[in-house]
Amino acid sequence: MATYKHFMVDTPAPHVAHVQINRPKKLNAFFEEMWLEMKTIFDTLSLSSDIRAIVLSGAGDRAFTAGLDVQAASEGGILKQQDGVTGDVARKAVAIKRHVQEFQDCISSIERCEKPVICVMHGIAFGLGLDISTCADIRICTSDVRFAVKEVDIGLAADIGTLSRLPKIVGSFSWVKDVSLSARIFSGEEAFRVGFVSYVLENKEAALAKGLDVAKLLAEKSPVAVQGTKELLNHARDNKLADSLRYTGVWNSAAIQTSDVERAMLSGLKKTKPRFEKL
Repeated sequence: MATYKHFMVDTPAPHVAHVQINRPKKLNAFFEEMWLEMKTIFDTLSLSSDIRAIVLSGAGDRAFTAGLDVQAASEGGILKQQDGVTGDVARKAVAIKRHVQEFQDCISSIERCEKPVICVMHGIAFGLGLDISTCADIRICTSDVRFAVKEVDIGLAADIGTLSRLPKIVGSFSWVKDVSLSARIFSGEEAFRVGFVSYVLENKEAALAKGLDVAKLLAEKSPVAVQGTKELLNHARDNKLADSLRYTGVWNSAAIQTSDVERAMLSGLKKTKPRFEKL
């Protein structure tokens, strides 16, 4: 695996990658160089035929991520306030819009990744931590995790994905507005109750073990089937039923011709474990 500046990436099991946000002294808070690097990582893993499932977590004991490093953002980049500078409003707006779109694109690389991504969260998971986790396919957390859609508390509406994705993940729009408007902290148990996470474990070690178990299970299955299922579910979420059914038919008209179907069916009959070629 390649070496990165702000992330650790390794392969703890066959066909499984583990990506760790690696800035624990700053509670894994993000600045621009980090989200650009994260996009490179997920774009690379998406196309790697050696990887079939990905676990994403935060290094250290205190936080998955505290979100945006507000101090770094205020000292440089698009959010820096320049005293005495009065530029054209339209041109400033275009620059900010381009910056936000690039930022959104980097975080969305998790969702676009062809491989299923399992997000394991512990400790603090504020702001950008929600943006990142809503892009993941499966979410797991610890019982002591603290979630918050924190942007209102720094004078902003969240703009990197949470407000677009969270209402599609959980069933209660009232709850989404509650946590988004108030920026209040909510627990792992509350997140489980509304359907935001699939599992709540007692500590980080147990949560990571569960995440790796899920990843290993997915990695043992046909990559044609798993990656196709992710693509079709995401398409169904964002499109009308008729369009989704049509898209599924076109997709499977090619995918169903894979040799993986025969291998999977024969292994079921023979009570053996199938092995699938790289994709």
